[in-house]
Amino acid sequence: MNWLNKLERKFGRFAIHNLTMYLIGGYVIGYGIYYLMPNLLNWLTLEPGMILHGQVWRIVSWVLIPPSGNILTIIIMMMLYYSLGNALERTWGAFRYNVYIFSGILFTVIGAFILYFITGGFIGLGIFFSTYYINMSIFLAFAASYPDMELLLYFILPIKIKWMALVYAVMILYTMVRGNIAVRVAIVASLLNFVIFFFSSRNMKPYSPKERARKTKFKQQSRPHMTYPGGARHRCAVCGRTELDDPTLEFRFCSKCNGNYEYCQDHLFTHQHVK
Repeated sequence: MNWLNKLERKFGRFAIHNLTMYLIGGYVIGYGIYYLMPNLLNWLTLEPGMILHGQVWRIVSWVLIPPSGNILTIIIMMMLYYSLGNALERTWGAFRYNVYIFSGILFTVIGAFILYFITGGFIGLGIFFSTYYINMSIFLAFAASYPDMELLLYFILPIKIKWMALVYAVMILYTMVRGNIAVRVAIVASLLNFVIFFFSSRNMKPYSPKERARKTKFKQQSRPHMTYPGGARHRCAVCGRTELDDPTLEFRFCSKCNGNYEYCQDHLFTHQHVK
C-alpha cells in the first residue's frame, strides 16, 4: 500500500485521534433526536434523491442514526466497539484508522447513489443504508488483526474472536443471498473498506500487533542509548556531530558494526567497522 504510506507522510498530521469516541458521540446525538424529536430522523437518512434536490446534509447526517435495540444491548455494543476501535487505532495509527472508517462511509454514499440510478430514481432507499455494516467492518478488521484474542460470549463463554468473525461472515453472506439488490449493494459498499485493506494489500505485517509490540520494545530498549546532551537523538560515532549541529545531516546505523553505532552521511562509508 505505497499510496497509503505516501498519504500518511503528507497528511498524517491531520488525522482525527480517538475517532471511535466521536462516532459513539454521534450515536448519542442520534438517540437524543430519537427520543425528543423522532420525526426528525426522517430528515437524516441517506436518500440520494433528496440529496440531489438540495438536502445535501444527508450525505453525512445518516451516520447519526443509531442502531436499534434495548438500552442494555446498545450500551454493550458501544463499549465493545469503543474498545475494538481504539485497539485498531493504536495498532494501525490514527491516520490509517481514519482512512479505514471514512472510506467505509464514502463507499456507502457511493453505493447509495449507484443504487439510486440503477432503480431509476427510486425514493425510499435510505432505510437500507446505516452504519451497521461499517461497525461490522471494525469487528472484522479487529478479528483479522487479533485472531486469537478471546471474548466472553454472553460474559460467560470464552471464544476466540476469529470464530465469531467467521460466524458473522457466514451471516453476511446469507443475508446477501436472501436479500434484494438494495441489501446487497448496502452490504458490499459498507464492507468494501475491509476488502481493500485486507485483500488488496500485499503486506500488512508492519501493522500487526506482534510487529507493533516488537518495535515498541526496541524503542524502549534503545532510548537510553540514543539520547545525547542537549536533547539530540542522533550522533555520529566518528565526528560526534548531532542534528543540533547541522539540521541537514543524515544519520544511519551500520549493519556491519557490532553494536548500535550511528554515523553521519560523511562517515557512513568511510569509518572503520567495530568488531
